[in-house]
Amino acid sequence: MITSKEQLPLILEPAHIQEILCIGRRATYELLADPPFHVNRVGKNKMIKVPRDVFFRWLEGDKEQG
Repeated sequence: MITSKEQLPLILEPAHIQEILCIGRRATYELLADPPFHVNRVGKNKMIKVPRDVFFRWLEGDKEQG
């Protein structure tokens, strides 16, 4: 169980976001399909990676995404 954002890696994967938001896998991928924050798609399989700080700025309601 995650108790602080410092316990998370600098680059989040969908499973991290799912756990943080307490949502299911489907809802996680629906959010990441048209994300309100910066997402990187990496490699041949387009693996989703999200910078931790960007995600938490969005979660905390910061309109100025970096």
